[in-house]
Order: sequence, then C-alpha cells, then structure tokens
Amino acid sequence: MSTKAIKRERAPFQAWLQKESTAGLVFSLPFILGFLMFMAIPMGLSLYYSFCKYDIQTAPQWIGLDNYVKIFTNDKIFSKALGVTCYFALVGTPLKVIFALIVALILNHKSKAIGLYRAVYYLPSIIGGSVAVAILWRRIFESNGTLNAILSTVFPGMASYNWFSEGPAIWVLIILTVWQFGSSMLIFLSSLKQIPRELYEAADVDGATKFHQFWTVTLPLLTPTIFFNLVQQTINSFLAFTQSKLITNGAPRNSTLFYTVYQYNKAFPASGKSQMGYASALAWIMLLIVSLVTILLFWTRKKWVYDG
Repeated sequence: MSTKAIKRERAPFQAWLQKESTAGLVFSLPFILGFLMFMAIPMGLSLYYSFCKYDIQTAPQWIGLDNYVKIFTNDKIFSKALGVTCYFALVGTPLKVIFALIVALILNHKSKAIGLYRAVYYLPSIIGGSVAVAILWRRIFESNGTLNAILSTVFPGMASYNWFSEGPAIWVLIILTVWQFGSSMLIFLSSLKQIPRELYEAADVDGATKFHQFWTVTLPLLTPTIFFNLVQQTINSFLAFTQSKLITNGAPRNSTLFYTVYQYNKAFPASGKSQMGYASALAWIMLLIVSLVTILLFWTRKKWVYDG
C-alpha cells in the first residue's frame, strides 16, 4: 500500500481525534472508567446483594426485602448504632464548625509566620483519621494515660478516671473530630479574605464595635461558607469509622458503636460467617438517611443563608 493511500485511510481518524468533543472524551475517560469500576458497578452490586442472603463464600440467594424487614423489626443494635451516630453528628459537627470559625478569625490577620500557623492548624485534618493518631488518642485517655497524669497533679482523684466509661466515652470521640477542624478552617479563611474591607470601614464610621461588625458584616457574608462546611462535615460525621473502631470498638455496651462499625462487623465478623447481604442493606439505609439529612439542610438554607 502506498504512503498516500495510508494517509487517506488515517485522515478520518485524525480528523476525529482533532475534534474538541473527542479530546474532552479522551481526557475524561480515566475518570469515567474509574467511576464505573470503583463506584457505579460496586454500588449496583451492593444494591443487588442487599436483597440477598450472601456470605461472600457462596453464591447470593435472593430473599427480597427480608434483610430490611429484619433490620427495622428485629435488630436492636441497629437502632443503638444509629442513635449513637446521630448524637455524634448532631453534637460534633456544630462544635467542629464553630471551632474552625473561631480559629479562622484568629488567624485572619497579617503576620510573617501566618503561613506556618495555618499549616500547623491544618495538620490535624491530615493525620487525624490515621490509625496512629487513633491509637495515640486512646493512649492519652486511658486510665493510666497522659491526660490523667496531667490532671492528677491538680486533682488527685483524677489519677485513674475512666474516660472510656459509658458516659464520657462518646465525648472522647467527639473531641477528636473537633480537633480535626483544619479543612473547615482553611475554607473559612478563604471566605474571610473575600469580604470587602470597605464594609468594615463603613461600620467604623458608623461607630460599630468589633462585635457588631462581626454580627452584622462578617457572619452574614460567611453564611454560605458555614452552610457548605455544615453539609460536608455532617456527611463526614455520619460516615465516621476509624475513631470508633480503633479507639473503643463500640465499647462500653455499644455506647460508641458507630453505624459504619456495626456495618463492618456484619460484613467482616471476627468469628462466624459474613453477612454481606445484610451489611449491604445497612449501607443503603445509611445512604437514604444521609440523603434525607442533606435535603433537610438544603431546605433550611433559604431561611438563614445570605445570598446577596
């Protein structure tokens, strides 16, 4: 075949590659394939397994809605784990967002070392979800841990206080998630930088105090960012896993048993057969719960978020 003939055959293919739509498709292909392989197909299989009796080792057996009926009618641990997770999310998320905002306000000033300060405050968000930090956190709050050793110097009765008893244990996990405020803090900092200085100058001319400037200028203009952080951190709280699994493993008496840990224990039990079908049903129930919570947050958005 001559060179000219080869070029004529290649011409349509080269023209196709030169189209903008084709280029976009080619560059999007890695994401599309990754989404299909690691998101869409696994989610479809999970939905199918949720209607099956499936233990990984044998073929799934279709049982219809039996898993869902059992969850809502004959599973007391499900309601306990859901209650613990809701409490963790409803208490921990606002505290985390408020703490992030306070730190962002403190760091929102000019300083030669401000970059270092921001990096240091952001560090907990990077390492906070690691296994090492979870183990360290447990060591800090143990009866013979670092915290009791410090407190006992002032309060001798705290020398062997049990932070992992049924009352305080959940707060150990809440404090850890509040400590991981770095990502929200950086988002607040970015938003604070976008507020026009002219608004504060006008407030000064009107005689407004710093508190009134914050309440009437800063806070209203930050409400979109507060809403974003609130939605993001609420979802993260409902999906929290590492804190409960590694620090308390749900103890004592399931008072720190997160929903995701219960789901994991059903899918990969320490002893006995896996209940992957049951765990898949739990996963889809959590997806529905998170979706409803997110819809509720968006419904309240128009009542308090300033979009002017």
